[in-house]
Amino acid sequence: MVDVVVFRRWQDRSGDIIALFPELPADVHGRYCNSYMHTGQHGGADYHSVIQHTVPVEPKQYAELAEELRLVGYNLRPVQHASRRHHDQRRATARQMADTTSPNKDKP
Repeated sequence: MVDVVVFRRWQDRSGDIIALFPELPADVHGRYCNSYMHTGQHGGADYHSVIQHTVPVEPKQYAELAEELRLVGYNLRPVQHASRRHHDQRRATARQMADTTSPNKDKP
């Protein structure tokens, strides 16, 4: 499995790098994507809001975070921006997860 990732840098003073996984849901509805930062590590993120408050980064700027992600098991495929297909995939994955964990899935 390949993990599509968008790396961005916050525009505030911290300048921290964030990794957004547009295909990986962070909630049961797929509204939020999974994200990762050195500080705080995994969390849910509103993809579009993060894009508005961050700027693109070059590979050398996100290399350290990418290496950390590889060490925890990610198989990264960096992209500049998520497409509609990536967001659709996230929502479909969330639906599948909800269907398999629903306590009423076997009831008529």
